[in-house]
Order: sequence, then C-alpha cells, then structure tokens
Amino acid sequence: MNRSKQQITEDILETVMQSGEIGITITPLLRHSNLPFGRASGFIQKLTQSNLINEISIKNKKVFIITERGRMFLEEYKKWDAISQSFGLDL
Repeated sequence: MNRSKQQITEDILETVMQSGEIGITITPLLRHSNLPFGRASGFIQKLTQSNLINEISIKNKKVFIITERGRMFLEEYKKWDAISQSFGLDL
C-alpha cells in the first residue's frame, strides 16, 4: 500500500519530534521515515518553508528540529486521521 502525502508528512514530523531537542540528521530521518533522499527532500523543503520543522547546522551537519507549530499540526492531523478512520475513510 502506498502512503499518501499526508501520511508521509506525518511520518517525517513524528520522526523529527521523537528525536527531541537534539534533532535528527538526514540519514536517520530517511531511514525512520522509509523514504529515499530525492523524495524526502521535497517534503523536507515544504515542511521548513511552512515553519513546521527547522533546519539548523551543527558541526557542519544539517539537523532537523520540530517547531511548536509543527507539534500543533501533528497533533491536529492525528485527531483528524482518527476521526476519518472512525467513519471508515482513509486519508
């Protein structure tokens, strides 16, 4: 089964959030989100532009950290997903 864009976005945000305050570099993010680099980079770009995650540089490595806005989005998405599934709808 293929994941929708919303499910991929949820997977990325969930992975970044679970990394906590230290953030996560690109390789573990790709591994945990189960995405190839080319596909993930578009999602990551959209998430940073939407201020849902921040990209910072630590020791010359890109590190991703979820923003408060990203946490709120993820929480609301999970609520909506649960409601839609209770009605038998797949997002």
